[in-house]
Amino acid sequence: MAIPTRSPLSDTVIHSDHGVQFTSWTFTRRAKESGLLPSTGSIGDCHDNAMIESFWGRVQTELPDRRRWRTRLELANALFEYLEMFHNRRRRHTALGMLTPIEYELRHTGIAPAA
Repeated sequence: MAIPTRSPLSDTVIHSDHGVQFTSWTFTRRAKESGLLPSTGSIGDCHDNAMIESFWGRVQTELPDRRRWRTRLELANALFEYLEMFHNRRRRHTALGMLTPIEYELRHTGIAPAA
């Protein structure tokens, strides 16, 4: 979803964990075809996963632990809303100089994100 909507620059790092979906040949091939660099591949072959580990810790604290989800679709919709409406637009990040991801992107690329 991010590739067509965000048009990331070549060599943009995709932060992921060591889950099987992120270490698979298909995921790696798709990322590289798009000019992206996966942050992890095989065991011991990672660039820096601290950012994604911190992200998942925040998601688990700020969203799902507060209620029970009746369906996967309900959780998927809540995660989408959390990411698009709160995390990217309102949550400030120390790694980005206390800017939101949208503010940081605008300041460093001059490209307005897709609405």
